[in-house]
Order: sequence, then structure tokens, then C-alpha cells
Amino acid sequence: MPMAAGWLLRHSVVTCLLLHSLVLMTCCFHHAATSCSKNCYCSESEAGGKTVRCSNLQLTEIPTDLPNDTRRIYLDFNLFTVVPANAFADLPYLATLDLSHNELAQLEPGAFRGLGGSLQFLDLSSNKLKNFNPEAFEGLRAQANLTNNPWHCDCNLQLALPRVDLEAASLTGIVCQTSDPEDIGVEGLAFLLAPEIDLCVIMKKTTDVAMLVTMFGWFSMVISYLVYYVRANQEDARRHLEYLKSLPQGSIPGKSEESSTISTVV
Repeated sequence: MPMAAGWLLRHSVVTCLLLHSLVLMTCCFHHAATSCSKNCYCSESEAGGKTVRCSNLQLTEIPTDLPNDTRRIYLDFNLFTVVPANAFADLPYLATLDLSHNELAQLEPGAFRGLGGSLQFLDLSSNKLKNFNPEAFEGLRAQANLTNNPWHCDCNLQLALPRVDLEAASLTGIVCQTSDPEDIGVEGLAFLLAPEIDLCVIMKKTTDVAMLVTMFGWFSMVISYLVYYVRANQEDARRHLEYLKSLPQGSIPGKSEESSTISTVV
């Protein structure tokens, strides 16, 4: 009996220690997943979920310790210059993302990957975005604020807009500050509201000219070959005629008729 009691006591102690460790690990993982990002302010409500505010903190990189149960993130008035790929991929519940009033000049492909099923509003206004990269918005169906950026409108932009699934009204925020070609008259206009303007017209003309040059090159090659072929045949006929003239008279029947024919060809 004493041995059985001792074994039972040791077994109970080990079990309690394991359970205690499991509880601690669970608490640590939960804290890591739901704690607030460094220097940011977090609030939470039962109806709206967690909100993380990292506004006006002079941040230069997107925080990597954002709680994965965040519903709204405010990263406005910072110093971000680029949104890297998969920057928010671990935030499956994110519905609102504010990146306005930064120095953003580049959105890498897959910048908002993983947010297609949750994100409802994306604010990219008042940045330094010039070129529209459709691969950065893959899968997004959110409403986006794209105003107050120095957008450069060219053929690439025209071809890119149909490839994104953002709300159509969002794309009216792309107001052209510069354009290529420059004299097409889109500066200061919302490109989506000027459907009669074709920014790919220069590229199409260039393509047409290239096709014409290629066709002219092939045509010249064919003509050159024909000229060479005719001249070569004329030379052969001339040599044959000289050979016939060098033969004794009457040695070849029909010589005069053949000579006349060859002379005509030459």
C-alpha cells in the first residue's frame, strides 16, 4: 500500500505539472496573438472587435507584431515608402486598413495578399504612388481611396485597371498628374471618367510601323532573290549561246532555231 500511494502521489504531481505547463503555454500563445503592437494603442469592443492605432509614430516599416485578431488598423501619418509582399497576410479578420498620409511610392506584388475575404476599406490617399501595380491588389474586392497621389497615366495603367477587382468607384480616385503621351490631355482628369482617351495609341502606332518595316524587309528580300534568279538564268543562257556559236556549222540540227530562242531570252 505505501508503494502504491507513493506511485499515485508522484503520478499526480507529474500530471499537475504538465497541466500547469500547458495552461502557461496557452496563455503565452494567446498573449502573443492578441497583445498590442509595440508603441501602438489598442482598443476592443464586443461588436467591433480589436482596433490598432499606430498613427503619427514616425514608423518607416510596417509593424510585424500586429495582433492577428485585429479588425481595424490605422497606420496613417507615418513614413512608410513601400508595402512589402504579404505585409498583412496573418490578419484574417482585417476589415479596415488606413495607410494614408505616408510616403508610399511602391506597392509590391502581393502587398495585400490574404485580405481578399475580409478587407472592406483600404485608404491609400495622400501618398506618392505614381504607377498602378495590379498585382499588389490581387483578390481584393474592397472599397479603396486612391486620391491625392501623383498618378502617371500611360498604356500600362490602361491595361492594368481591368485586371483588378476593386470597387469600380474606387478607381475614379486615380487622377492623372502626368501622362504618356504628354499631349493627350488627361492631366487633372480621373482616367476612368475619360473612356474616350486611348493611352495605348502610340504603342499601337509603333506596332503598326514595326509590322510595315518587317513586311517591307521581307518584300525586299523576295525582290532581291527574283532579280538574282533572273540574272543567273540570263548568264547561263548567254554561256550556252556562246557554246552553240562555237560549234561547227551543221553539227547540231535545229541550231539556228535554238540560237534564235536563246537570243530572245537573253
